[in-house]
Amino acid sequence: MKKINGAMLFVLFAAAWAQPWKMNAQLKPASPEPATGVPYATISADDMKQWLSYLASDQLQGRQIFTEGYGLAAQYVADRLKEWGIKPLPDGTYFQPVKLRGYRVTRNSTVTVTVNGESKSFKQGDHVTFPVNSGGKQTLSFDAVEFAGYGQASDYQDRNLKDKLVVTVPNLAPPPAAGRGGAARGAGAPAAPAPQAANAGGRGGRGGGGAGALALGAKAYIGLTVAAAAPTPAEQALTQAQAALTQATNALNQAQQALRGGAGGGRGGGAQAAGTGARGAAAGADLTTVQRVDNPVAPQFTADETFYEALFEGSSLKFADVLAAARRGDPLAAMTLPVKVTINIDNTFDVINEQISHNVVGIIEGTDPVLKDTYVMFGAHLDHVGYSQTGTGRGGGTDACRRRSPAAQAAVTAAGKVVQRAGGQGGQGGGGGIAVAGGGGRGGGNRGGAPAAPAIPLDERDLVSNGADDDGSGSTAELAVAKAFATGPKPKRSVVFMWHTGEEAGLYGSRYNADFPIVPLEKVQTQLNMDMVGRDDCDDLEGDFSNSLFIIGADRISTDLHNLIVATNNTLAKPMMLDYEMNDPNDPESVYTRSDHYSYAAKGIPIAFFTTGLHPDYHRVSDTVDKIIFPKMARIAQLVYETGFSIANTDRVLERDNKGPRTGFGSKAEALPK
Repeated sequence: MKKINGAMLFVLFAAAWAQPWKMNAQLKPASPEPATGVPYATISADDMKQWLSYLASDQLQGRQIFTEGYGLAAQYVADRLKEWGIKPLPDGTYFQPVKLRGYRVTRNSTVTVTVNGESKSFKQGDHVTFPVNSGGKQTLSFDAVEFAGYGQASDYQDRNLKDKLVVTVPNLAPPPAAGRGGAARGAGAPAAPAPQAANAGGRGGRGGGGAGALALGAKAYIGLTVAAAAPTPAEQALTQAQAALTQATNALNQAQQALRGGAGGGRGGGAQAAGTGARGAAAGADLTTVQRVDNPVAPQFTADETFYEALFEGSSLKFADVLAAARRGDPLAAMTLPVKVTINIDNTFDVINEQISHNVVGIIEGTDPVLKDTYVMFGAHLDHVGYSQTGTGRGGGTDACRRRSPAAQAAVTAAGKVVQRAGGQGGQGGGGGIAVAGGGGRGGGNRGGAPAAPAIPLDERDLVSNGADDDGSGSTAELAVAKAFATGPKPKRSVVFMWHTGEEAGLYGSRYNADFPIVPLEKVQTQLNMDMVGRDDCDDLEGDFSNSLFIIGADRISTDLHNLIVATNNTLAKPMMLDYEMNDPNDPESVYTRSDHYSYAAKGIPIAFFTTGLHPDYHRVSDTVDKIIFPKMARIAQLVYETGFSIANTDRVLERDNKGPRTGFGSKAEALPK
């Protein structure tokens, strides 16, 4: 290392004193700030009303994936992008195919346990069970095993699990007696323990199980499967009857298909044309997914008592004693087991069926010759849940408002309002929508103990779940943002707009793009997601949410992103009231994992999820355009637009400090320290 003499040191300090900002910039990169002097386009509420009136019309049949209605919605969005001159994909279209594939999986994985120089190997089905989605081929070796008791969050506390193999057992103690003097399950007899899943983490709360271990850096996780008690004669008879019914149903389906002339049949034949079969695995498939199946993933699998006995063979603590303690529910001390384990993941995946839907994508190229190869992504989901085929059970009801934490419920009560889902149950007087006898009109319902209304004829019921707010509002807001970029100033970085398919079926479109991206994910600065941005939370029944906007996830991966949203909001003529209640990791709705942003967060991309919350019409036929608050939605879209523009128009990058969620219920909309 080259030395710095005294004279040179004086010169450096003098220069830094004269221009201190240069030294600060060298010590820590500057964070993105709201762009200044930009003649932003203005989002139009009238435009959004026009677009949403079509997207949420009965003509689009609820926009369910694999239906004509979804196809019409996708083409409508593509036509707007073309009209505004937004670039299509390299193939000249605005459609990214999303392939939902069914696989037949052959599991050849093994695990080898070595104690005192002696090895025992266990293959799939031989005391160990690997899941069908255990990923591509890989081999992992461990010189020791971390036993973490019941796998509760408290069992992981203060333990270094990074790059370790973690094993746990479930709490097998009989359940306590029922409350209010009721007897225990089975008229007082202890119930036989059910088989425990590897990811269950016993009775652990949030942050436990396999997911909790992997979140703390573990490389692999094994959970104990306890054999169920032998079935009773009645249970055996039921199993045999179910098997016979399944066999008869399959034979009937095959005969009907043969009469139609084979797979697909005549016009309108087959599951895809009918819009069915999109959510579950197709017949004969072991695994149905849109994601890559050959990516290595952290192994998580289950093993039985024989395997665990091998793990504990070199330990001073015998597994029989651990199992006995688990059956009593006694505390279990964590410990390191002196055993070597080698896990060999070896699967083959054969495609046996496929369905295709499409994301809608448009790109605006950046103006900077270097930065244009980096991206800011905007997203919403274009699909909804389709038909309510009988027009029953889908009217408005406060049981569709969101659940709240105890602290949030207390605040609602203190404000003189009534919690609509106390204890996570249906709200006062609000049942689960409408019953068959109650008809299916929008907002209808047989509430409380009121007498049932006369049955409404089927052809007079409302059958379409229009999805005006979910997520017609987000899709429309994204159209507004796209038009603003197309007609207004252009930023240095490129901007990608994506309307995802199949969010309601399981984040299909975003999961597919996260594994088969249209642009390199390592060059994506952020993904900004809008889902349900057109209403007030619970229709203001639990408070005044007329100016509220929930921000979720912005602080988790990048503090810079959180701070930029706060700063940008403060520049607006009428700032939104930013609310972080649903960002709390203990929030009962757990919305951080429930929309398309999560697929990108799982890849380490900074994300922000913008939403106005749930309401009595969530996933109901009553989620209609007439209830959308367009002026509020325009202000939200303006905030998202200007936030994204500021990121796209600077050479500064969002630092990925990965500090996790630091905002929650009661947090103020203010910058967080870095």
